[in-house]
Amino acid sequence: MNYNYRYRLRPSDALQERLAETVDTCRQVYNHFLHRLNRNDDTSAYSEQKRLPDLKKWWSDLKQVHSKVLQKVVQRLYDNLSTLRGRKQNGHRVGTLKWKGDGEYRSFTYSQSGFELKNTSGRTKLWLSKIGEIPLTFHQDLPDDADIKTVTVKQEPTGKWYAILDVETPDDPPGKPEVPSKCVGIDVGILRYAHDTDGIAVGSLDLSDERERLERAQRDLSRKEHGSNNWEEQRRIVAERHADLKHKRRDFLHKLSNHYAREYDLVAVEDLDAAGLVELPGNSRNRAGAAWGTFLCMLKYKCEREGTHFVAVEPAGTTKECAACGVETDKPLWVREHSCPSCGFTADRDWNAAWNILSRGIKRLGEGRSESTPVETALPTGTTTVPAKRVVEAGSPTLKREPSGER
Repeated sequence: MNYNYRYRLRPSDALQERLAETVDTCRQVYNHFLHRLNRNDDTSAYSEQKRLPDLKKWWSDLKQVHSKVLQKVVQRLYDNLSTLRGRKQNGHRVGTLKWKGDGEYRSFTYSQSGFELKNTSGRTKLWLSKIGEIPLTFHQDLPDDADIKTVTVKQEPTGKWYAILDVETPDDPPGKPEVPSKCVGIDVGILRYAHDTDGIAVGSLDLSDERERLERAQRDLSRKEHGSNNWEEQRRIVAERHADLKHKRRDFLHKLSNHYAREYDLVAVEDLDAAGLVELPGNSRNRAGAAWGTFLCMLKYKCEREGTHFVAVEPAGTTKECAACGVETDKPLWVREHSCPSCGFTADRDWNAAWNILSRGIKRLGEGRSESTPVETALPTGTTTVPAKRVVEAGSPTLKREPSGER
């Protein structure tokens, strides 16, 4: 399996200067090959990488950068081009690759060679070819059998340097259970970030104080003369406020996704178009701040790591549909309780939606499997207010839920 580990680097002033010079040289190499690409479409990453040795004969700065780093710069250009073409084929309106100015290129990557983790005098350091040994905050040990494949060094807008280690372990992810016993459906929202079928409602993270500090810092920045020393100092403060927001949000999402991936055998969620939701009019800042797309991405790879089934289902109608009988009932957003006019089932709006998500998830998981056993799901048998459980189409093993208890 592959994992990424991120560590804070603690370079001296001299090492910071070398890192900055390396980033700037990589930026210029990127722009050089972008210029060649714009003049000649009949090129490839491999053919352009073969030009690097000759390029070093007259471009002396390239001799101060490891050869693998320069090759990854060229590969990065053509990866960006491939992504652009893919989006165009999918119907998106795209432009062209842009020239990288100062501050727009912030990282470089070593692959296969040119790096080593060392323990010098009881302190872990990262040795990088052509740069030297850089102390780092080694807050998390690597797996004993881990093999480091690549090292990416990145400078954040705050000015801090980080190393991202891509490691590979020989262990395969644990197998997913054929018959999941602990299943959960999750409905995400803004007032309550997640409401699951076990009746647990997780409140949204309150970042109002952090946003207020960010807005004050941005107002102060707008009063500075652009490019002055005071402006640069305030720009870093704004970047730190942004980073504070980002770190607290990601910490919350990591903990929540870890809980669901480790505690359940099957996790069903809505297949949300998070980017499209942000573009809708009204309340877009809260939708963007909820970071639903990030949460679902985290949950997906952690379920894979833990051997948990992850199923994303069609979100349309999960709120309107009755979890007991399947009848759809329109309800405005301000109505927070589901009350079915057909079967009389009443429940919290989000709790009802979570059960519909779980029902669809179990049905989708069963598609393509043995059709010998039908599936009964939707609501637990101990829910006395439901006249009858819905029966999902045959096509998967029998999946049972225990009563969820109090809502």
